[in-house]
Amino acid sequence: MRPLPTLLTLAAAAAFGGLAATAIRDAVDVPAHAEPTTAIAIPGVAALPVSVDGQLMPSLAPMLQRVTPSVVSVHSKQRIRNPFADNPVFRRMYPNIPLERFNESLGSGVIVDAQRGYVLTNHHVIEGATEVSVTLSDGRTLKADFVGSDADTDVALMRIPVQNLRAIPLANSGNLQVGDFVVAVGNPFGVGQTVTSGIVSAVGRSNLPGVGFQNFIQTDASINPGNSGGALVNLKGELVGINTASFNPQGSAAGNIGLGFAIPANLASDIMRQLASGGAVRRGTLGIDTQDVSERIAASLGLDQARGAAVTRVYPGSAAASGGLQVGDVIVAANGQRIDNSDALRNFQGLQAADARVTLDVIRNGRELQLVTGLREQPRAFVGNALDPRLAGATFAELPEATRRAGLAGVIVEKVERNSRAAQNNLREKDLITASSSGQFSDLPSFRASFSRQPTQLILRVQRGNRSGELLMQ
Repeated sequence: MRPLPTLLTLAAAAAFGGLAATAIRDAVDVPAHAEPTTAIAIPGVAALPVSVDGQLMPSLAPMLQRVTPSVVSVHSKQRIRNPFADNPVFRRMYPNIPLERFNESLGSGVIVDAQRGYVLTNHHVIEGATEVSVTLSDGRTLKADFVGSDADTDVALMRIPVQNLRAIPLANSGNLQVGDFVVAVGNPFGVGQTVTSGIVSAVGRSNLPGVGFQNFIQTDASINPGNSGGALVNLKGELVGINTASFNPQGSAAGNIGLGFAIPANLASDIMRQLASGGAVRRGTLGIDTQDVSERIAASLGLDQARGAAVTRVYPGSAAASGGLQVGDVIVAANGQRIDNSDALRNFQGLQAADARVTLDVIRNGRELQLVTGLREQPRAFVGNALDPRLAGATFAELPEATRRAGLAGVIVEKVERNSRAAQNNLREKDLITASSSGQFSDLPSFRASFSRQPTQLILRVQRGNRSGELLMQ
């Protein structure tokens, strides 16, 4: 009967937890003028055991003491100027309206290189910001310098000019397994540094709508607004991921339901190296067009099941051409990773370096074979004059991957020079080009290929904001 006092102590502690939660809830729900309740003394709180049978109670505190100095709060400001600020008539009519305003947001970041002062965070945390500051765990607030960011993987790199920083060691996230314990550290809702724990629910997640290139770690550790850019660590205190998103069908205001996602540390560190060396990310591509394998296509090609990416075009001089890929081939795996459709193949390519070696599992005429090739750098943009003189002065780039995953295909107008031919034809920066009389296209390479023969009449279908229409380029 000796264990009885310990059981009574734990029961008292459990009762205290329930009463404390009830008290907190009542404090929120009861109006301020409610009568105060009588305080109840609950014994046993200070009597929680520090050990059981001589063994210390397990705690994450020692590990977190090493980790938390490496996790920072990120405060970004975006200066937005009133579009009518330079209109003298508007300023006379509304002299008291501010000419500019600030949008502010809070997120988190992780110190990954103490000597250089490098801080990793999410692209969406600092997107469009004109000023970013970082608050360390010891309370110091410092101005951060922007190094570079990659919207398609939602990774951004900043630098803070301070000494005596503590960087978090990076783990090999490729060794992470479902069921591993993980801890998320960040600044949710701006309340201050907070720690939540859970397990790895899945790895290699790549089917989230409206997000760019994906290879997420899924976890049930709570990731709330403001946690974005914070650290996901293992029990050794090593960084395994950058917290980036949570999912709730009712929206983030409905609360956390245990569906959190983090960018693997291996991917984040690769992006960081590219941003640190050149400020931008270079991606590789096979140089092909593909389509999903439907039941009809599967039957015509003699496939057992309707899955894979069917090659519809191989661009001359591309990595695919050098590797022997042919029109009609069906790609079912890449570097051992299952490829179910064209989106999966595109996502795979988007996560590869410009010169990566790739082994493709292909079905050709009913036979299985493997092809090996080295990817080649994907062009970031094309100038309009190189495509058609009627587009002179415009620069075209790939759609952001998040936009493409939202169901759009085409290219985006990255820049339009003032008084250029493109500007005179009413083309505007950030216009989305979704169709053209030059021919069919879905991305930047196929847009360029569609101009192999210049059309007599060049008409572009343009989406501008929520409106769409056609522009005749003269």
